[in-house]
Amino acid sequence: MPDLRLALTDKNLIGLPFAATGQYRARDTELGGFFVLVGSRTKSFMIQADLRIDGVRQSVRMKVADVGDIPARDARAKAKTLLGRIAGGEDPRPPRAEPVKPPEPSSAIPTLREAWDRFRTSHLERKNRSKATVRMYRDHMERLFADWLDWPLSKIGDEPRLLADRHDKISADNGPAIANGAMRSFRAVYNHARKTCRALPAENPSLAIDWNPEQRKDTAMGVADLPAWFAQLAAIPNPIRREYHLLMLLSGSRPEALKAVRIEDLNLRDRVMHIRAPKGGTARAFDIPLSRAMMECIFRLRRIGPVIYPRSGREWLFPSDSPSGHMEEHKEKRTVLSHWGNDLRQTFRTIGQAAEISEVDMHLLMNHSLPGVNSGYITRSKLMRDHLRGAQEKLSTFILAGVVGRGRTAPPELTRWLNSTSRMLLDDLLSEHPDTARLKAGPRAAIRRLEVQAARVATHALPGVLIDAPSRRRRLREGGGNVRS
Repeated sequence: MPDLRLALTDKNLIGLPFAATGQYRARDTELGGFFVLVGSRTKSFMIQADLRIDGVRQSVRMKVADVGDIPARDARAKAKTLLGRIAGGEDPRPPRAEPVKPPEPSSAIPTLREAWDRFRTSHLERKNRSKATVRMYRDHMERLFADWLDWPLSKIGDEPRLLADRHDKISADNGPAIANGAMRSFRAVYNHARKTCRALPAENPSLAIDWNPEQRKDTAMGVADLPAWFAQLAAIPNPIRREYHLLMLLSGSRPEALKAVRIEDLNLRDRVMHIRAPKGGTARAFDIPLSRAMMECIFRLRRIGPVIYPRSGREWLFPSDSPSGHMEEHKEKRTVLSHWGNDLRQTFRTIGQAAEISEVDMHLLMNHSLPGVNSGYITRSKLMRDHLRGAQEKLSTFILAGVVGRGRTAPPELTRWLNSTSRMLLDDLLSEHPDTARLKAGPRAAIRRLEVQAARVATHALPGVLIDAPSRRRRLREGGGNVRS
C-alpha cells in the first residue's frame, strides 16, 4: 500500500487499515518528519530527521509511542520536541548498551584441598547429605589423601599412575573395601571440579584403577541364631545400649539414623518414630511404624534415660555423655555380642522373608526405593496406620517367638528383661548397692558411676507422661508375665 499524507488525528488514525503485507507510512500534514508506521498488527508514532554532528550527516529514526497509548495531539507535541533536539545537533536516542563480553576462561587449577572444600559446601552440605556421608568423605579426603591436599589437581589428572599406586597402598594398609571407597570419593571430587575448570584433563584419573572385587556382607542371623544372640544381649549391663540393639533388630533401621532419634521424633499416640535424616538426607525422611514390642522398648528407654543422663535423656532417645548428647559408638566386642549394627538390618530383612512379609512391604519398612514404574503410585503414608503397622507387628512377634516361644526355654534374665515394665527396670537398677552400681557409658574408657540416692531424687522429677503402656500394666496385674508368642 502506498504511503499516505493526512492530518494525524485520533479520528483519522482509527480509520487507517492495517497493512495486508509489509508496512506503509501515513505522514502528518502539519509536522514534517512526523508519521505513523502501520504494520499488519500495530500502528506506531514515529519521527525521522537528519542529524548533523561535526559536518557529518546521519539519518535518525525513532519511535515516539504506540497509537492508542497516548492521544495523537500529545504524540505530535512529543515528536516536535524530539525533532527540535535533532535540529540542535543532539541525538535523542538512548545510548546503546555495550555488549557484555563473556568472562575470560579461568586457567587457575584448584588444589585437591580447594576442590574438596567446594565439593563439600556446594554438593554435600547444600543437598543436605547425612552427617555419616559427610564424615565418610572427610575421612577419605583428609586422612587417606592428606599428603596430596596442597597438590594441584592437574598433577594427579596428568599422572593417573599416582592414583593407581595410592589405591594399591590403601588396599594393603587399610583393606580393599576402604581403598575402593576412597577412590570413589576422589572420583566424585575430581568430576565436580572439572565442571568449573575445563583446564583439567577431561579423563578422570580413576580410570587407571584396577578395582578390588567387593562382595555384599553376609552377616545376617536366622531364626535359629536368635536365642543365643538374645542371651548375649540380656547380659549387657548398660540398659540403654541393650535397648538400642533390640530396637535395631525390631526396626531394621540404619545404625546412624537410629542413634540420632530425638524424643520429639516419637509420636506414641499414632505409634510412629520419625527418622529425620536417613541415608540420602532430609529429603528421604520417613516414619517407622511401631509394634507393641518396639513401644515397650521405647517406654523402658524413656523411663531409664533421664535417670542416668538427666540432661540429654530428655532430648535423645539414646542419651549419653558424648559431646553430641546421644550415643555415638554402637559397636560391641564380638565376644560380647556376636551381631550388631548393619548385621541386625540384614537380619531384619532375612527374617522378614521367613515371616512371609511381602517384598513391597519390606522395601517400605526399610525405606528402600521401590523398583518399577508401578510402585511410584504407592503413597507410603496412606499405608502407615494399618497395613505397615500390621506387617511390623507380625515381624516383631515372629522374632520374639523364635526366642521365648514355640516351646523354647529362655534364660531367666532374658525373660525378666523382655517382660519387665519400665518401672520394674528402674526398681532393679535402684536396688543395687551404691558401691557396685555403675554403668559403662559411651565409647570411651571412662566409667560413669550411678549413685542410687541421686537416681531416686531424679526419679521424683520425671514427667508424668513417662509411664508404661496401660495395656502392658494390665497384663502384668492379671498375671500374664509371658512375652506374646
